[in-house]
Amino acid sequence: MISRTETPIGSSRYRSACLRACTVVLISMLSVPFVSSADDSAADLQETGRLLIILLDSGRVTIGRSQALLNDASKADKGFTPEVFASETLAEFKTRTGYDLNDPTHAQIPAMAKPLLERLLEESKKTVASYQTVLNMPGLGYKGLIPATFGTETGTRFQNWSGLYLKQTAPERFLRNPKNKPDPFEAAEMEKLAKSGVPRDGKQIVTELSGDGKSVRVLLPLFYETSCLSCHGTPKGERDITGYPREGGHEGDLGGVISVKIEQNRAGAPPIADHQPGSR
Repeated sequence: MISRTETPIGSSRYRSACLRACTVVLISMLSVPFVSSADDSAADLQETGRLLIILLDSGRVTIGRSQALLNDASKADKGFTPEVFASETLAEFKTRTGYDLNDPTHAQIPAMAKPLLERLLEESKKTVASYQTVLNMPGLGYKGLIPATFGTETGTRFQNWSGLYLKQTAPERFLRNPKNKPDPFEAAEMEKLAKSGVPRDGKQIVTELSGDGKSVRVLLPLFYETSCLSCHGTPKGERDITGYPREGGHEGDLGGVISVKIEQNRAGAPPIADHQPGSR
């Protein structure tokens, strides 16, 4: 006799139970955040951090280049789909790094970086997807999707999945959201990067190793270009399209940094996320 609490092997109920169990396991596997192993070298940690911030910034650049289209109130369907965004972002990333993420199996990048880059791209597409309705709404100018909001929202999505510290921050004079306040390391490095002698070519990536190479911090400086000044330029105090007062910035000013922190996990737990990025 089979009790009411048991399910015979081969029955439809048994197969359904197995299917549900497998589904739960699969979802659990897909939900496991990134864990850096003790075998990951310091060089791999640094390169992974560098590639992550460049990919996030490539998405920011793509949004910035499309700003006029996105804010065109006379046009309904913009054609700026998550797929179009991803294609342009990957092209920008390849130009800056030489790596083709369309063919990650052949890219000479650290093994630990591949799943992180793939996930960051997916989270970037989700951010763009979340704006589709408003982007394609005729009669509306400012849609809310600009490089700053894209970077913050995508960084939050990625951090929630991976546990890795990834955010945008800015010097005090350009900081619009207190939640994005820099930590002491970021503040000190931005003070150095803001000096006039630092090249404004966007290649001055800051890397710091600590804990015998078990932890790395990487910063990518973001210098204002002409296109940034419509929101952050002059006249100082006048409201920009987003509703914030302009800061009176100039081309070449340090507007902020993209910051990432990766730690090797000796105990097998996810890396510690020190802060949660806020909105813009």
